[in-house]
Amino acid sequence: MSDTTKKSTQGWFGSDRRRLLIQEYGIFIAFVILVAVLAASNQFFLTPGNISNILLQTSINGVLAIGMTFVILTRGIDLSVGSVAALAGIVSASFVTASASATVPGGPYPMVVALAIGIGVGVASGAIIGVIVSRFAVPAFVATLGMLSAARGLTLIYGGGRPVPSLTPAFRWIGTGNLFGIPLPVVILLFVFAVSWFVLTRTRFGRYIYAVGGNPHAAVTSGINVVRIRFAVYVISGALAGLAGMILSARTGSALPQAGIAYELDAIAAVVIGGTSLSGGVGRVTGTLIGALIIGVMNNGLDLLGIESYYQQILKGALIVGAVMLDQKRNQGA
Repeated sequence: MSDTTKKSTQGWFGSDRRRLLIQEYGIFIAFVILVAVLAASNQFFLTPGNISNILLQTSINGVLAIGMTFVILTRGIDLSVGSVAALAGIVSASFVTASASATVPGGPYPMVVALAIGIGVGVASGAIIGVIVSRFAVPAFVATLGMLSAARGLTLIYGGGRPVPSLTPAFRWIGTGNLFGIPLPVVILLFVFAVSWFVLTRTRFGRYIYAVGGNPHAAVTSGINVVRIRFAVYVISGALAGLAGMILSARTGSALPQAGIAYELDAIAAVVIGGTSLSGGVGRVTGTLIGALIIGVMNNGLDLLGIESYYQQILKGALIVGAVMLDQKRNQGA
């Protein structure tokens, strides 16, 4: 039998083909298996109420993780998203609270004003990080770690260490309302996903993001403004962190100064589990969405099974390390 015949006989079962299939669809297969196992383990897992609960729990982390995807695709990292979400949440809440002691002068204002301010806080935070990283060549880990601390401190200062309660019903609607029977936070997540997918796959800006992450030196040679691209991805991450913070405040009915603690870890986990390489240039926002769903399903399912949160943290950590190990192996084999 000739070599050509052997290759055609192996077909889809060849090692290279199998490796490509696992890379392409492995995250979807893992998600389906996880759902099947949890559904078989608990009769309440696939009930409509629990599915809605999972999607609501996933929505905030999903929005954060999509912003994180833009950053990681350019070989960056953003450790500040949890603190920025808390800062945006408490600042925007102060414009729509009925509490006389917590509102800003002239409040409460219309929901649109609060939304614009919350997004603005996120954009400003991301812009500061973007300038530090892109213009001054400070490592992203250091710059975003500094913003993590600064944003948390600003949150405590702005709110005086106290929550902002009694948010207006109009503002709470973005966290508790429904649109055509679908929880509004889920609708927002799907909208953010659709826009991000289009940007990354159908626009020149998206191609530039992949180029900068794949090989920044070649990107510069090709005429791409690497500084501008790196600045832009942190602005996007900050804006989505601001949006997530407002959704969180609207869901809980009050903005808490301690909100968003460790949210950046779940966002990074969703991105890495979803197949985006920490080395940059490789990844899809679709994988990030599935990664966020895996974390949400895992947390919900383990809660239903009565497993303590301590063990959930261990499992989540193992998933992150395992995903990074697979990524490193893939890069070595490339």
